[in-house]
Amino acid sequence: MHKNTTFDVSPGQRQLFLDDYGIAQIEHLARTMHRPDKKGAVIRPNLECGETALQTRSAPAWDPEAAVYKLWIITSTDIPGVSGTTYVESEDGLHWHKPVLRQKEFKGSLENNFVTLDPALEWPENAIMNVVYDPNDTDPARCFKGLAQCSIREPIASPDGIHWCKLDAPPIPSSDESNLSYDQQRRTFLATVKHGGPHGRSVFLSTSTDFMRWTEPELIFHADDEDQRLGRENIDTRLSNPHMQSLILRSELDSYNVDVYNMGVFAYEGLYIGLPAMYHSAGPVPNYPNTFGFHLVQLACSRDLRTWRRLGNRRPFIEASPLGAGAYDLTQLLPPSAPVRRDDELWFYYTGLKYRASSHYVGTYPDGEIVPIPGLDRDQGAICLALLRRDGFVSLDAGEQSGMFTTQPFELSGTMLFVNLDATKGTLTVEALDGGSVVATSADLNGDLPQGKVVWTQDSLADLQGRLVHLRFTLRNGSFYSYWIEE
Repeated sequence: MHKNTTFDVSPGQRQLFLDDYGIAQIEHLARTMHRPDKKGAVIRPNLECGETALQTRSAPAWDPEAAVYKLWIITSTDIPGVSGTTYVESEDGLHWHKPVLRQKEFKGSLENNFVTLDPALEWPENAIMNVVYDPNDTDPARCFKGLAQCSIREPIASPDGIHWCKLDAPPIPSSDESNLSYDQQRRTFLATVKHGGPHGRSVFLSTSTDFMRWTEPELIFHADDEDQRLGRENIDTRLSNPHMQSLILRSELDSYNVDVYNMGVFAYEGLYIGLPAMYHSAGPVPNYPNTFGFHLVQLACSRDLRTWRRLGNRRPFIEASPLGAGAYDLTQLLPPSAPVRRDDELWFYYTGLKYRASSHYVGTYPDGEIVPIPGLDRDQGAICLALLRRDGFVSLDAGEQSGMFTTQPFELSGTMLFVNLDATKGTLTVEALDGGSVVATSADLNGDLPQGKVVWTQDSLADLQGRLVHLRFTLRNGSFYSYWIEE
């Protein structure tokens, strides 16, 4: 358990159970990682206009002035080598509109939703890879902030997410993957970029408090030997399952490898959560310096952005869908930079791609040519949505045998206690302790309670203000996700 004798329970900040922080004692409770519920594709390519695959490395940003969600999409087209970033918006996060921006000519027309820093730029220099909304910047021209280009990351800014300009800031070194989020509590921007490291692709972190001066990218997350062991199992399982999308190319698995393709990192209720996309390479691409394979998105957490705990025994948080249901996320799954909180849910807008690649390389690299693979679906990738209960990453679970945990002592600075609980067939009770003595006892809580208020039958928290207390939770037949104090 966590060795601190005290920990901070700030009013309004939820205490989750992804690690042992704040827990002094735990008995007969099991941790369970929960996967989000997939809802399918919500933004699809417009085949009639020449779009073939959509991807995102951002999360929808709510613009309070326009009262819409805004999202930036990496868009591939049916013209080889022609790609760019498109812009979409939505009032409800489900029905998305593609406004005509008239910024970039495509197929002889400006009637499209491509967004660009400079219409003269082509892929990959024209890429707007990551965008966040900053409610704290006093300059209205910098409300939206982003990272541009595919080989490096150039800081850019915009008043509306549509009209962009470069900032006079040095670029962040990166290869072709990055994610960006904003930690509002610490007012810090978090950019995770891809570089080589142990076992291959790895995650490096660069941070900034003003979006102008960035720290040198630092290695924070990479694959290890356990990933290689589990990866071989995952690859064997995938290749032997006829209900999964074929990887098109096959080998004897003499050169398989698992590394980290990219990783969205975001602040959440006092800790950091990571969504590493673990790339399972199942073999080399003939005549070309790359591999074929698939992704599984894991779940990880950290208190300091450097030391990470893998959750759910490294099993997938989001995994590929089987064939036959019309899904896009058959092979490549790439996480968003962060989820969107909607009331008591977290909405994950992630990339789902049917194929690892849609072309072969014919000839000897680099003197050969890229040739489309015949028979593939033109409709290749979309933005998919998956929903998770708020705080629902990991729960503490009990069955018929009651389980219990006691918090570390903390100075009480609120009068009301709330819990996020699913005990439709069970109960949760809470006791407040001062030293070893029970000083307040709750009534039983039962039902599905995303914001369950604790009612006290013996004394209350109001009489314990400023005192060092423990909380003891006793659970039977239920799943417990979080608790928090309010004033």
